Amino acid sequence: MHRVIVLDPLAQEGLALLAAAPAIEFDVRTKLGGDELREALAQYDGAIVRSGVKITAEALVGNKRLKAIVRAGVGTDNIDKAAATRQGIVVMNTPTGNTVSTAEHTIAMMLALSRNIAPAYRSLVEGRWDRGQYMGTQLADKTLGIVGLGRIGQAVAARAKAMEMRLLGYDPFLSKDRAQELGVQMCSTVVEMLPHVDYLTVHTPLTEETRGLIGAKEIQLMRPGARLINCARGGIYDEAALVEGLKSGKLGGVALDVFAEEPCTKSPLFGMKAVLATPHLGASTEEAQTKVAAEGAGLLIDFLTTGAVRHAVNMVSLDPKKFAALRGELDVAYRLGRLLAQLDRTPAKACRLLYRGEVAAKETKLLTATFAAGLLQQSMEAEVNMVNAEMLLRDRGIELVEQSRADMGAFSSLILAELVTEAQTYKAAGTLLGHDMARLVQLGEYRLEAYLDGILMVFTHRDVPGIIGHVGTIFGAHHVNIAQMSVGRAGDAPGGDAIGVLNLDNLPPPAAVAEVLAFPHILSATVIRLPKAGELPAWLAG
Repeated sequence: MHRVIVLDPLAQEGLALLAAAPAIEFDVRTKLGGDELREALAQYDGAIVRSGVKITAEALVGNKRLKAIVRAGVGTDNIDKAAATRQGIVVMNTPTGNTVSTAEHTIAMMLALSRNIAPAYRSLVEGRWDRGQYMGTQLADKTLGIVGLGRIGQAVAARAKAMEMRLLGYDPFLSKDRAQELGVQMCSTVVEMLPHVDYLTVHTPLTEETRGLIGAKEIQLMRPGARLINCARGGIYDEAALVEGLKSGKLGGVALDVFAEEPCTKSPLFGMKAVLATPHLGASTEEAQTKVAAEGAGLLIDFLTTGAVRHAVNMVSLDPKKFAALRGELDVAYRLGRLLAQLDRTPAKACRLLYRGEVAAKETKLLTATFAAGLLQQSMEAEVNMVNAEMLLRDRGIELVEQSRADMGAFSSLILAELVTEAQTYKAAGTLLGHDMARLVQLGEYRLEAYLDGILMVFTHRDVPGIIGHVGTIFGAHHVNIAQMSVGRAGDAPGGDAIGVLNLDNLPPPAAVAEVLAFPHILSATVIRLPKAGELPAWLAG
C-alpha cells in the first residue's frame, strides 16, 4: 500500500481519484511547516501540493521514503527541485490544467481596462453617475502583441482573434506554419513589435532574459495610449517604469495579475488612474482547480502503481548507471542547445542532430531530448527538461530529426546540431574530452576548439592582422578579462573570413560590444551565456 499526503486544499475530484485507487491510502494535512512538515513527509511515498506549502531542502533532510512530489498547477517555485533530485524524488506538475482560465483572465483584464469597469462601478458605489467620465475603447480592430506563444499565449491568440483583433507575436520557437494557423503575424524581436501594438500581453517564464523585458526604453517605443497586461510572472514588466509611463501619459493603462514580490498589498501602482490589479487570480477558477487536482492525483497514482513518469520537471526515468555513463555527452548536447538558442531569435523551423563515432551507439534519443531542453530553456512558460522538451518543440510545429553514423571523423565522438530558422541555418558541433570537458569544435563552417561554458563572445571577422589585439584592448579598457580564446577559419588558406570565440570572466557591457562591432573588418559579435563548467540543471545533475 502506497501512502500519499495532500498538503494543500485540493478539489474533491482529485481526492475522489485517490480514494478510488486500490493501492493508495491518503491523508489531507494542510498548513504544515518546519519540523512538522519534515516529519510528515518522511511518512509518505508521495505528496501533492498547490502553492501554499513550501517544500524546502530542510523539509527533505533525512527523507528515505518520499518518491514523488506533484504540484497541482504549473509553477514549482515552492519546491526545492535540486534537493528533491539529489534524493531521487521525482517532481511533476500539471502544465495544461490552467491554460483556459489564465487565457480568459487575460482577456477579462483587457476588457475591464478598456471599458473602465472597476472605476465606473466604484463611482456608483460612491453615489455618482459619471457616465461621461468613463468613455471606453473597443478591442475590435486593435492590435494585440503577444510575447510568448506557448499553450497560454496561443489560447489568448485564439480568443483575441475571435474578438476581431489584429495579432502580432514574438516567440523564437513558434514555426511560421503554426503562426499562420493562429492568425498571428510574427516579429523577429520584441522591440520590432512594440511600435505597432495597442495592447501588449506577456506569457513567458521569468528568467534573466525576461526580467525587466519591458522597461522605460521599451515603453517609449510604444504608441501613445498603449495598454499593458501581465498574467504570467511578476518582474517581466519593470513596475517603476509602468508608474512613470502612466504619469507621463505615454501608457493608456496597465492591468496586472502578478507582481515582482508576492503577496503584494502595497504598490505605487495601486490607486493610480487606468490601473487594474488582481491578486494572482489567473488559475483561480473552479474548472482549473478541478483539472489540476484530477491531473495531479492521476500523475501520482500512475507513478506509484506503475512507475510511469509524466510531466516531470527535474529528472527522467533511466537506469542510474546508464545515466552516469552518458552524463558527459548529455552535458555537451544541452550546452549546444543553449548556444544555438542565443545565436538567433527569429522563428525556428527545424532542428537536426548528427551523432558520429562512438556516441552514435549510445542513447541518442536522450541526447536529442537534452539538446531540445537546452534550446528551449529560456523561452518557455513551463519548466523544460529532457522529458517534455521534444513535445514542446513539436507543439510549436518545429521538426526534430536525428541521424547517426558509426564512422569516426576527426574526433572519436561528435555531436553536430543544426538550427534552421526563417533567416538561415546555424551549425554547432561539440565533443567531450575526457569524462567531463565539453568543447565546441565547429561553429558554422568554422573549425576551432573552444570551452563550452561560461560567458562567450563569438565574433566573425575578416582574416587580417590586428583583429584579436584590438578586441583584447577594448575589453581591457572595460575591465573585462579574457580567460580563454579560440580562433578558426572556414578553410586552410588565410585571407578569407574567420571566427573568434572568447571565454570571458565577466559579462561585457554593451558599450564594449558596440566598440568591437565598430572596428573595421569585424562582421558580427554576439554574447552567449552558458552554464559554468560542471554546472548542470537539476534534472541532469542526477
